[in-house]
Formats: sequence, structure tokens, C-alpha cells
Amino acid sequence: MAPNLQQCLRLIDEAHANDPNTVTMHGGAVPYELHYANLMTSYLQKLSTTPSETLQIAIRAQHLRRWEVPRSSYPMTKAGYFSWRTGLKKRQATQAAEICKQCGYDDEASERVAALIRKEDLKKDEETQMLEDAACLVFLQDQFEEFEKEHNEEKIIGILKKTWGKMSAQAHAEALKIDMNSRATELVEKALS
Repeated sequence: MAPNLQQCLRLIDEAHANDPNTVTMHGGAVPYELHYANLMTSYLQKLSTTPSETLQIAIRAQHLRRWEVPRSSYPMTKAGYFSWRTGLKKRQATQAAEICKQCGYDDEASERVAALIRKEDLKKDEETQMLEDAACLVFLQDQFEEFEKEHNEEKIIGILKKTWGKMSAQAHAEALKIDMNSRATELVEKALS
């Protein structure tokens, strides 16, 4: 069977559609992870005019079934947070590779998708960097304003500096185009000064 990108993306989106967490978009409720995947794909299209199929799949599946493992299922410590993220990356990578195989992708392509989701060789692998760039941009556009309300300014500025440090120059340029409220803009400016 020849690999079928559209079938693969459809199966990933069907999984995203089961997310019980929703956001309101255009007057209706949208499963949050489907919304997140759409934003990731939108940023990929801004970062690359010719993304590989494996990158398109990894971008779409980066948060595959994430809601099934809530943050609260790990200790609410820094170590617990990192354990949660590491566990999620491995789990999501395995699940995405299985979907790839169902859609006709060979072991090599399926493992490439998994490696991208695990963010292997970040800063050395151009596609892994693009996935990280898209994730950082989605955070800044879609999650940052709410996130900053939950933490003190010092912590927020530190997180912004770390986020900025993970991004490529191309992603920096995209980030500066994001429309944010005045408080979020002020924090970004402080982080970059």
C-alpha cells in the first residue's frame, strides 16, 4: 500500500476530535487539540513552503491524545513537569508511528515522525527545529496570555527567555507579528531587552 498522507492526517484529526476540552471558535465549540493541531499546521505553512510528509504528520500529531495524560497525573513539581512532558513525547511518538504504519508508511518514515515528535536533535535537525518553532509560536499566540495570568512576572520573563532561546531566527520574525494584549506585549519586550 502506498503511503497516504491525507488518510494519516484524517486519522490524527479524528483522534484530536475526541478531546473533551474545547475552545470557542467562530461561535462554536472546537476540541482543543484539533484547534492546536490547526495552529501548528498554520505555522508550519509560514515556516516552510515545501515541508516533508513526515514533518506535516509530526506537526499535526505533536499533541496526539494529550488530554488522556493530564498534568495533574504527575507530581506538581519541576521534576514532575519534565517527567510528564518526556512521557507524553514518547507516548505521542509511538501512537503517531502506529497511525503512519496503518496508512502505508514504512518503518523508516514512521520512525522519522516519532523522532520529530520526540524532538530529537533539536538545533541540529532543521525539521525538528521547525516543529519546535511552531510549538513556541502556538504557545505565544494561543496560550501565553492565559498562562501569564497564573505566574509572577519574574517566572514569566524567564519562560519567555527560554522560549525565545529555543526558536530560530525565522520563528523570531513570526513571533514579532503576533498580536498580543498590552500586558503580554510588555512582558515580551522585557524578556527581549
